[in-house]
Amino acid sequence: MIGFRFANYVPKNEGSIFDQLLKLFQELLVHTSGNVSEALSWLTALDKEYKLTDENYGIADFIKDLIDKGYIQDPSNQDGGDLTITAKMEVSMRQKALDDIFDQVKKSKSGKHNTKHTGKGDEHTSDMRPYEFGDNIENIAVSESLRNAQINHGIDDFKLMHDDLEVRETYYQSQMSTVLMIDISHSMILYGEDRITPAKKVAMGLAELITTRYPKDTLDIIVFGNDAWQIEIKDLPYLEVGPYHTNTVAGIELAMDLLRRRRNPNKQIFMITDGKPTCIKKGKKYYKNSFGLDRKIIRRTLNLAARCRKLDIPVTTFMIARDPYLMNFVDQFTKANNGKAFYSSLQGLGEFIFMDYKNNKRKRK
Repeated sequence: MIGFRFANYVPKNEGSIFDQLLKLFQELLVHTSGNVSEALSWLTALDKEYKLTDENYGIADFIKDLIDKGYIQDPSNQDGGDLTITAKMEVSMRQKALDDIFDQVKKSKSGKHNTKHTGKGDEHTSDMRPYEFGDNIENIAVSESLRNAQINHGIDDFKLMHDDLEVRETYYQSQMSTVLMIDISHSMILYGEDRITPAKKVAMGLAELITTRYPKDTLDIIVFGNDAWQIEIKDLPYLEVGPYHTNTVAGIELAMDLLRRRRNPNKQIFMITDGKPTCIKKGKKYYKNSFGLDRKIIRRTLNLAARCRKLDIPVTTFMIARDPYLMNFVDQFTKANNGKAFYSSLQGLGEFIFMDYKNNKRKRK
């Protein structure tokens, strides 16, 4: 059984006691894969140790408020009688993950991705250029154009000619289809190190980022162990590691199949993993080797990376392990795919994903 070791919790005096407890409770829900009873047990233990509540507001009051505010289901209205989180709590957890990991992001109107190509678009840059026939008149730089007219013709004979006009340069903006792959093999909790919890938080934050700031983008989420299967955004808090090997091939094949159905030409794969591929499927049987970088498994994986490259699907690997021989494999995989790789700590994982998603400026010619 896996336990959790928590550092000394020093609550900030921000908001009511309920708001402070809610943030901590949401964090515990991620650790317990959505198990409300277990999370409340941890919260009660933390309250006993660090005095999170006072005489006027206790854990029982907090539970009642959670039910009244629609964050958890009243057990009296359920057949089994167990406390469960609601859709409202799932959304709130994703918003918290976004705030925790991508705290520099603010919600806005429908956003899109800039490309490296300037042209007609919505996103202004600091660059100016002469007006060309067909340019949107809304992009005309009025102050700069009037200044040019004054310089070219003088005040006494002031006139605004075609050659005086300047426009603000814009980026062409494109949509993006993304598949996020999450490794749920046993190594994600091996040796007492919890790697699945930060991976879940990153996935929830990324999902909230795309659905709120980039609503025209698509996000598909895949988990992979011995096999790979698709999950919904609402399933992220409940993810658990299984007694699985790491079948990276199955995950990428499913990702490619999902992206093949997307008509959007801009496609990419994000893969969060902590270990080497240890499994492939040959017919109906599994070929497994968890003791090293098996030639058969590695060859299949690298061949698939090359196929993604031919289809113009970059794979960005977020490696949450620092073993030299594992990093060497990721280097080979990245070279075969012409993608990107980040070797990050668990704490820096979310920042790396945010930077890559924001900076992915590409347009198919």
